[in-house]
Amino acid sequence: MHLKKYLRKCLHRLQKGPGYTYKELLVWYCNNTNTHGPKRIICEGPKKKAMWFLITLLFTSLVCWQWGVFIRTYLSWEVSVSLSIGFKTMDFPAVTICNASPFQYSKVKHLLKDLDELMEAVLERILAPEQSYANATRTLNFTIWNDTPLVLIDERKPSRPVVLDLLGDVHNGSASSSPAPGRTCTAQGCKVAMRLCRLNGTVCTFRNFTSATQALTEWYLLQATNIFSQVPRHKLVEMGYPAERLILACLFGPEPCNYRNFTSIFHPDYGNCYIFNWGMTEKALPSANPGAEFGLKLILDIGQEDYVPFLTSTAGARLLLHGQRSYPFIKDEGIYAMSGTETSIGVLVDKLERKGEPYSQCTVNGSDVPVRNLYSDYNTTYSIQACIRSCFQEHMIQNCSCAHFLYPLPHGERYCNNREFPDWAYCYSHLCMSVAQRETCINMCKESCNDTQYKMTISMADWPSEASEDWIFHVLSQERDQSTNITLNRKGVVKLNIYFQEFNYRIIEESAANNIVWLLSNLGGQFGFWMGGSVLCLIEFGEILIDFVWITIIKLVAFAKSLRQRRAQARYAGPPPTVAELVEAHTNFGFQPDVARPGPDPGTYPDEQTLPIPGTPPPNYDSLRLQPLDVIESDSEGDAI
Repeated sequence: MHLKKYLRKCLHRLQKGPGYTYKELLVWYCNNTNTHGPKRIICEGPKKKAMWFLITLLFTSLVCWQWGVFIRTYLSWEVSVSLSIGFKTMDFPAVTICNASPFQYSKVKHLLKDLDELMEAVLERILAPEQSYANATRTLNFTIWNDTPLVLIDERKPSRPVVLDLLGDVHNGSASSSPAPGRTCTAQGCKVAMRLCRLNGTVCTFRNFTSATQALTEWYLLQATNIFSQVPRHKLVEMGYPAERLILACLFGPEPCNYRNFTSIFHPDYGNCYIFNWGMTEKALPSANPGAEFGLKLILDIGQEDYVPFLTSTAGARLLLHGQRSYPFIKDEGIYAMSGTETSIGVLVDKLERKGEPYSQCTVNGSDVPVRNLYSDYNTTYSIQACIRSCFQEHMIQNCSCAHFLYPLPHGERYCNNREFPDWAYCYSHLCMSVAQRETCINMCKESCNDTQYKMTISMADWPSEASEDWIFHVLSQERDQSTNITLNRKGVVKLNIYFQEFNYRIIEESAANNIVWLLSNLGGQFGFWMGGSVLCLIEFGEILIDFVWITIIKLVAFAKSLRQRRAQARYAGPPPTVAELVEAHTNFGFQPDVARPGPDPGTYPDEQTLPIPGTPPPNYDSLRLQPLDVIESDSEGDAI
């Protein structure tokens, strides 16, 4: 009932206002709107009406076009970058240091014995092929070699390249003093490559290198990864460099420190690494003042004489500056400090603050990233490096059925090795070269919305000097080994100075280039400039649209009523009955109209039929017909609803 009264009131309002037709509505809008132009279309003569109609239509099109441009620009979610400089006391960054060699050769030599012998045989074959055949009588373990051998590719005939196994004659039992014809190749015409196979050697591919040095290094690293992946993690830690041997001296500002102030983690590429001021168990240490005197000073013993000869070709210390509670990806982001030098590192801080959705695909804590973070076991914060490596490890498990040794091991999975997964090297190489895999991980991972970067200024000098090296090495040797003899040398020590250059830090912040205020200002400016309109004019236009909808509803209701009436009239062959006939048919049962009967005398009744008792007929309102009637309430009734 309330809805019906409300609809009647709306219809009554239309009758008093715009009217019932679209033309009346348009004329009423042009006469009452505050927008310039439509009034002139109604008031002027025919020629000026046409002119003002075209002008209004043109400017309306311009406004709509400009609005579309501004709305599209706003929805592009562009950002502007602002740079501000602050000054305050800052927390000292976390410092991760590692030895360039992951293991002490004296402790892993028994694991690498067979691999080293194969490496020496390969070097002999490459450097002195004639002499190597004469010394081929020694026994070699070819179990590792058979899985992933090194080959020579003779490309002197590019149309028909020849593949030669580097140790093929030795492997086949031929130990003659001279090589077989066609089994040798000059360095200029041949290249060393790695053969990777699967399905018991039925499907193979070759990984080519431009230098034999690169080929041997990559092959040895691949085979060493296979060996170390089968060793328990706690034993690998024991084979690395302990903190008490690596860190000889430590000083943070005026306060002394030692290896106990460092947190140990195991890195597959660099073995035991040690983190200062990580902030995991204690509050981060602040820096009292900028300058070298208030930074971190370290003296390291890298023990270069105990490096794994074929695994590590770089000598020095690897270090990285990063934020507290973040995992150190030292292989990708770290720098080397050369042995026998003092390396000074001045630090400047950049803080990045990115806008989130919808301006950029960044994440606050990684909870909205569809990749399981395998580095969460370290209780570290999210980073895109952790996401990409976790994604690669997941693809490695899906495609190769095992996990790679260089990445964290998910629960319930096993590391790849030649014994359990003989095809893993082929699968790993194919996955590394897959562009689709990289794009998938990059699209799934997101940048962190807040990030801190440490810009470093690095300088180096020889340390210790020739004049002071004698007493410095004597003191350090006595402190480490309690020996009066010098047990250290210039090739094994590294000195580091890490400090803030200044307490000024830069904040690089993203902000919305086009906000809602910018959008409304431009929309209103264009509307006012071209048509002299405002927000009230838009409200008027919206009101007319509502009236347009109501008029459409009225016409649809009227059409439905007329359709229903036409269906009702179709029930009668002649004109519709009068009101008197319809009323008498339902109220006065004594009244029966005379009906002509067939026969010779239709005006008489049969004798056996009793005449009907005459009744009082009602007035004959023949002039009243059933016609559609629209009941429109008065103003007073409409106001009372």
